[in-house]
Amino acid sequence: MQTKFLSSFVLIISISFFFFTASAAENPIKPFVVVLDAGHGGHDTGNIGNGYKESEIALSIVLKVGAELEKLPNVKVIYTRKTNVFIELRERAAIANRADADLFVSVHCNAHKSQAYGTETFVLGLHKSQANFEVAKKENEVIYLEDNYQEKYGGFDPNAPESLIGMVLMQEEYLDQSILLASLVQNNIVNNLKQNDRSVKQAGFWVLHNTYMPSVLIETGFLTNKNEGAYLNSAKGQIEMAREIGNAIKTYISSLSVANEKIKDPEIEQIQVDKVIETTKEDIYEGVTFKVQLAASGKKLDPKPSNFKGLKEVTREKENGLFKYYYGETSDYNKIQVMKTFVQQKGYPSAYVVAFKKGKKVNLPEVLKSKAN
Repeated sequence: MQTKFLSSFVLIISISFFFFTASAAENPIKPFVVVLDAGHGGHDTGNIGNGYKESEIALSIVLKVGAELEKLPNVKVIYTRKTNVFIELRERAAIANRADADLFVSVHCNAHKSQAYGTETFVLGLHKSQANFEVAKKENEVIYLEDNYQEKYGGFDPNAPESLIGMVLMQEEYLDQSILLASLVQNNIVNNLKQNDRSVKQAGFWVLHNTYMPSVLIETGFLTNKNEGAYLNSAKGQIEMAREIGNAIKTYISSLSVANEKIKDPEIEQIQVDKVIETTKEDIYEGVTFKVQLAASGKKLDPKPSNFKGLKEVTREKENGLFKYYYGETSDYNKIQVMKTFVQQKGYPSAYVVAFKKGKKVNLPEVLKSKAN
């Protein structure tokens, strides 16, 4: 499941989405609270691939993310830990819940017996593959380091898939928001740092399950990979990772603020997503136009909003005897991903991104690969 889970990471922006998280953005008194969680700590070093310590790297990245977020007006940052101490999984979620947080972000580093590499970002859900389950199981097994873990976690068994089933229900109402943030994080890291895209995924992490707000877990990369491990252990790698995670969170917060302003006008039916995402040079593909393909049909329809679930900016083109209907038009790959998930939320779940050069459709993976090179 490539970050094309939404299909390439992407982002849910609909009015219903914002009603869940509007409270912090609408209320000028209550700050927007972000809880940053550096995985592991203390006697729990996490993985030690190539001799690097996950707990130390995750903490360094988290502190750098927090330092940037603390510069934002009306944003409060809370850390589950700021030093090398052990924090129980249950307590990490409790810190966020007590703070009435609006966002929970947990940072980790991955490990594997092979030379696997790349970044993947998780939201809570039933594992959809054995690989996802193994990642979740590895992170959940930290509960064995806690005293009386059987009583504390109500018989939860990290090794049993059936233990995960009940976990999803509590987080269901926040899933769209979690996917939004996970997609922004994944998009930034993959596009701007040229990391291998291991996608946005769903898996059963205890630390996500017990939080009552949108929550994501980021596996920044593999310490067990010779090159990636060295990069994540370096000051450069940690600064760059923190920058992209921080920018994703900033964009998420910005999207809420813009959306809530729009909601106050009852005549506005959709968010102008091109005004939500900040444009960066890394996201711009010169000479390329991205669009979201909604449908292909032999029937010629007027591309007016009433024919396309209220969507504006729909265009129609004829190709190989079929009429194809597109939404949006931009050279910014980040923006088109937002637009794609927006239309999926509006009722076009199979919508996908296409690319054009000089008016002709071109292969999207080749376009993205060309910039990476």
